[in-house]
Amino acid sequence: MSLRRGCSVGALSGLALLAACAAPPPAPAPALAPVAAAPVVQIKPDPLPVTPVPVPQVVIVQSPPQPTPQQPPLPAAPPVNEEEQQALALLVDLQRYAVEAGEDLRRELAAANLALTRSRSDANRMRLAMLLTLPTAGPPDDARALSLLEPIVGRSGNASPMKQIASLLYAQITERARSVREEQRKTAVAQEKLDALRAVERSLLLERSRNAGGGGGGGGGGTGR
Repeated sequence: MSLRRGCSVGALSGLALLAACAAPPPAPAPALAPVAAAPVVQIKPDPLPVTPVPVPQVVIVQSPPQPTPQQPPLPAAPPVNEEEQQALALLVDLQRYAVEAGEDLRRELAAANLALTRSRSDANRMRLAMLLTLPTAGPPDDARALSLLEPIVGRSGNASPMKQIASLLYAQITERARSVREEQRKTAVAQEKLDALRAVERSLLLERSRNAGGGGGGGGGGTGR
């Protein structure tokens, strides 16, 4: 049964193949007419709406300038009173006296005496006292110099610049006067010793001359006998 069915299927397939080969070929399809190319139209796109963006306002904030560091101001010099000015001028004069020649110092001494007669100020007293102690200005007169300084040194109250200078001069003159007196005392003692030796020498010479004269007279008398 199956064999018979297989043979029929094969026969049918062969018939179909023969029918296909005997059929005329299909008519060719009509040629398509050429299609004209469409013109190229350039379409410009509409510009996009631009929404203006507000520019933020830039505010430049400047920091306040930093103050430049300044040096602290120097303390103001205290005002110089009249007495301090006189003391400074006096110190300048005293330093000048120490290096001036004798002729200049003698003129300074005469001017200081004249200034004291006009005004017996502390400065005039000290200038004259200093000049009186300088041997190149003239014969030293320590006693007068000390008498000029005593009113200033003995003044009560605080030690002013003028009083300090006067005290220093007074101490120096006093020490020098003491040294001079000590030298004078030593000189006087030495002179007294020298005078005593000379007196002894004269006494010995006189005694010798007497002895020589007496011995010569006695010898002459013996010879006469």
